[in-house]
Amino acid sequence: MTQTESNFQVPKHRKRAQNTAPTGRVRFPLGAAPTLAQSQYQKIRNDIISMALPPGTPISETELAAQSGVSRTPIREAILRLARENLVEVVPKSGTFVARIPVSALPEALIARCALECATARAAAQVASRSQILELHALLERQRELAAQGDMPNFHLADEDFHEHVAVIGGLPGLWTMIQNIKLQVDRFRRLTLPEVGRMTMVIEEHAAVVAAIEARDTASASASAAMEHHLTGLQLHVKSVVEAHPDYFIHDTDLNSLLHI
Repeated sequence: MTQTESNFQVPKHRKRAQNTAPTGRVRFPLGAAPTLAQSQYQKIRNDIISMALPPGTPISETELAAQSGVSRTPIREAILRLARENLVEVVPKSGTFVARIPVSALPEALIARCALECATARAAAQVASRSQILELHALLERQRELAAQGDMPNFHLADEDFHEHVAVIGGLPGLWTMIQNIKLQVDRFRRLTLPEVGRMTMVIEEHAAVVAAIEARDTASASASAAMEHHLTGLQLHVKSVVEAHPDYFIHDTDLNSLLHI
């Protein structure tokens, strides 16, 4: 063997000792395409959350499969997953329907969301850079434009972007993932509040107060937390009026008057 050949010898792999952890970098495929079931799940879920499919709407696997150009199998898998999230109700011998919103689920979800988002606002106020604060101002301007256009669907998406940015700026993106799971029913309820006169303007003003508090960088970050709390607890004041305006969309499993004292 020449010297050149010896330089290119492949090292022998050592046998890993029993019960020891593997070494080296673990590789996962990046950008893997979602399965048909995942794609259908996300599409139907988005339609339910956006209220494009209101509570009580019948869901036909056959029709959805025909519309999407897929077999019924991925549709069925998607529906079963949505049923586990209480977004779809499968009624034996009757059919499948978009689930109604349990009124009793709203207070706890609102409280949990508020607690977590107060934490993200507090963290953001402690570490936000100038460029990150400018990003928040840009999101506010985007919301103003959408409100002026009366574009409620995209206004809601911009609202989501704003709250996610606060969490990311605060270095707590994992909390945003938790919040999204907590607020599934709240999101549907929130969509029903946007048509109220002045509601979008109020949201923008409250978001602006959050940004101002983050920008002020008070030592204890209490102002940012308080501004976020004020913004989110205001939703509770709308529960009774929204439920009474859309009684067929809800499961009336608690006294509406009791919600005002939470």
